[in-house]
Amino acid sequence: MPSVFEATAGAALGVGTDQTGSVTQATSKATGVTLNKAAGVITMDDADLATATEVSFTVTNSEITASDAVLVNHASAGTAGAYMVQANTIAAGSFAITVTNLTGGTLGEAIVLNYQIFKAG
Repeated sequence: MPSVFEATAGAALGVGTDQTGSVTQATSKATGVTLNKAAGVITMDDADLATATEVSFTVTNSEITASDAVLVNHASAGTAGAYMVQANTIAAGSFAITVTNLTGGTLGEAIVLNYQIFKAG
């Protein structure tokens, strides 16, 4: 069975374009999203996030199982270094992302997150 990963000399390691997608949160930073792809881009809502506050939202995703790992990062938009981003609560069919405002002030930015699922086994 061929791998969904591509490796080419001089190219980045990752999934094929047919396994990626994007989605935008609809109404708040806590609003869940659905993206049934192994990797993707999530544009968060621009609602305010107070200093030292965290918010979590659910990513519904048919590609993930409870034993998989998720890598997520703050990719663009907003203040670089102002947020801590982590994936958690990984289960069959969904995972959560928690974003924390690390600054001394309120931020109202529509930050862009990248994620990738790494299959177990």
